[in-house]
Amino acid sequence: MLRTLTFLILLITHSFSFGQTIIPKNSSEIKAGLEKLNVLGSVLYFAAHPDDENTKLIAWLSNEKKYETAYLSLTRGDGGQNLIGTEMGIELGLIRTQELLAARRIDGGNQYFSSAYDFGFSKTFEETFAFWNKEETLRESVWLIRKLRPDVIITRFPPDPRGGHGHHQASAILAHEAFIAAADPKRFPEQLDELDVWQAKRLLWNTANFGGQNNTSDDQLKIETGDFNTLLGASYGEVSAISRSQHKSQGFGSASSRGQSIEYFEHVAGDPAKQTLFDGVTTDWSRVANAGSIAQHIAELNKNFDMKAPQKSVPALIALHKSLQNIADKHWRAVKTQEIEELILACAGFYVDNYTLKPVGIVGESVEVSQEIIVRNPNIVASVERIGTQSIRQTLENNKTFRHQYQITAPAITQPFWLRKPYTLGKFDVEEVDFGAAESSDRPQTEIVVTIDGLPITIHQPISHRYVDPVRGEIHNPLHILPQITASAVQSALLLTDKEQSQKIAVTFTRHDDRDQAQITVNAPTGIQISPSTVVLSFGQAKSITQSFEVKAAAGGPAKASEASAEDISFSIGKDTIRQYRLIEYNHIPSQAWFPKLAIKAEKIDLKIPVKRVAYVTGAGDRVPESLRAVGMVVDVIRPQEISTVSAAQYDALIVGIRAYNVYANLTEYTPALLRYAEAGGTVLVQYQVNSGVAGKDIGPYPFQVTRARVTEEDADVKFLLPNDLSLQKPNSITEADFAGWIQERGLYFVENTDATYRKPLSMHDKNETAHDGALIIARYGKGKFVYTSLAFFRQLPAGVPGAYRLFVNLLAKEE
Repeated sequence: MLRTLTFLILLITHSFSFGQTIIPKNSSEIKAGLEKLNVLGSVLYFAAHPDDENTKLIAWLSNEKKYETAYLSLTRGDGGQNLIGTEMGIELGLIRTQELLAARRIDGGNQYFSSAYDFGFSKTFEETFAFWNKEETLRESVWLIRKLRPDVIITRFPPDPRGGHGHHQASAILAHEAFIAAADPKRFPEQLDELDVWQAKRLLWNTANFGGQNNTSDDQLKIETGDFNTLLGASYGEVSAISRSQHKSQGFGSASSRGQSIEYFEHVAGDPAKQTLFDGVTTDWSRVANAGSIAQHIAELNKNFDMKAPQKSVPALIALHKSLQNIADKHWRAVKTQEIEELILACAGFYVDNYTLKPVGIVGESVEVSQEIIVRNPNIVASVERIGTQSIRQTLENNKTFRHQYQITAPAITQPFWLRKPYTLGKFDVEEVDFGAAESSDRPQTEIVVTIDGLPITIHQPISHRYVDPVRGEIHNPLHILPQITASAVQSALLLTDKEQSQKIAVTFTRHDDRDQAQITVNAPTGIQISPSTVVLSFGQAKSITQSFEVKAAAGGPAKASEASAEDISFSIGKDTIRQYRLIEYNHIPSQAWFPKLAIKAEKIDLKIPVKRVAYVTGAGDRVPESLRAVGMVVDVIRPQEISTVSAAQYDALIVGIRAYNVYANLTEYTPALLRYAEAGGTVLVQYQVNSGVAGKDIGPYPFQVTRARVTEEDADVKFLLPNDLSLQKPNSITEADFAGWIQERGLYFVENTDATYRKPLSMHDKNETAHDGALIIARYGKGKFVYTSLAFFRQLPAGVPGAYRLFVNLLAKEE
């Protein structure tokens, strides 16, 4: 039953897998694994982002057909939205990486990534490749195909505008080129020192009917994937829903489906398929030379398997393991050897916990690690031979836990491998050894060698922090290794308005070692004065000290908007730049940590701010309130039901955050209160909302329509349709220079079909597209005004973009 499946999924993801390599299996899972031993087929699903994959198809391929099933997501989804928190960019990519791994633990697939960075929505593959470095991304894709040797490659998208997102189109183009290049010894020949060329049998496009576009047709290959799996107790529609629902940051909770379900496939390259995805592909042991009687042995294993006593299969599995070492095919020998060893451990009821009671370790210091090892099924002769470099030679008694402790010294911080080198807006810089990897291979772990009935098996067990949560129960999280000292600041960007006015920044320094003092040097960029320039911190008994620094523009005054330039304030100890300790914690994923260098963007800006106090209804992943506070505004965050209490006498403006109407289903009920506030003399500013379920007539005083139109080129030309409009003149005179330095995009979900009452002062467009005037609309209403803007202020303000601040303040200011 699905209840059983759900219980098992929760058991695995919440109790074991965050810190475990060995995951206990029940007899149904062992039986499925035994059946898979006789299947030698491999498939690679190929797309651009986390959540692009077809989880139902992956679940069916992995569990019903028992193929080696992998998903290559070219990016980690860094450029998406966040519906559960304020993390964006790199930190959102860390979250979505773990959500994708959680999905694969449920549907049975394996997860891989390239080093491409999700820089945000793109309309064309040409723009995408300009960021990604097409040849390098192709090289990684070819490497992964040669490594995994898939018989069939499946794309989620077509290579043209039907794919929508430029990343989607690019993924299909790369899949096709990689399909060809992987078989060509002249392409990326340096890979052939380790890998062999590989020709997949075929490349197909998994067509679909969604987003108002139906790309399926009756002449395409059709596959039934709605089967009910008796070992899982669920259909693949049910498994798929749980898998897809792991994409919580994207709001992709999904309903289960049961019964018939047809997937459609269009031929792209290779041999066309007539009846099945694997037409013409041998997927049993006859594809491997000198396999001998391996298939027969596996058939007997399955026939004789005792669901109530899986340990009875251990001798036969060990014999199979020995026979397998004689085959010449090194790929399938490695794949099936790993499967057999996992099954031996599972049949024996083997369990290993490798944990510490502390959540963090410190570089250069020792960490005490404990092991608990137990073999729980009877009649198994097992021993622990080695833990790390220490010889153990301890026989394990049945169902009695062997405990051991040892010390490790952490050599380096646990920075995710793709964040260790400087990266661009389109690509991370990774070594070939990490191609395709989801997580760092050198994370803290212990090598444990055990024997079962004389067969040595090496286990590489990650070190986890184990603790008990009073609500969630036993939790395993990764062990994070920290620098000896870290620092944090509330402000990531500092805007300096004139040379006389100084601003203070507070930086909190935290020691993680036993030092008493630390001498900090402040690195100030050109044109910025900061004092003190050095400081000696005396910690005493404290772990953290907050130090205040005074910052002002150097002589010469603030730069004009057209001269805006930004450099970073940083801090160092000796030659080492001090890093932040950024910890991300959500219940549905293991905790994640990374360590960016602390850098405060210092920007000179000519900014007049008549707006003193605003009320703010936050939206999804909304960091605008803290950005407004950084320039001196008082921001009171309110709930929708408090809108009616906001008065124009108390607040200069009332701001509604991005996607707030999508987050709060009842927010439209408070539109009359918003308009009463504007009518009384206040400014109502609503930031972009997603077009699904939201109508302009429910938001503003006059009708408009929210669409999916957007301008993705952050440097797209902006035309002033109403150059004398108050929004462009007071209190700050807006020029073209104010649109310099924007990041990721100009705006999204522009409006159309607007009532004639609205003013539309701006238009903009991406290359080769017509101009769009729906990024900003303004209407006087009573004594105040209503503003709706699709401009991406939610990205620009936290990034400290000066022109975005100047325009945003203008939009908030009263029109008199």
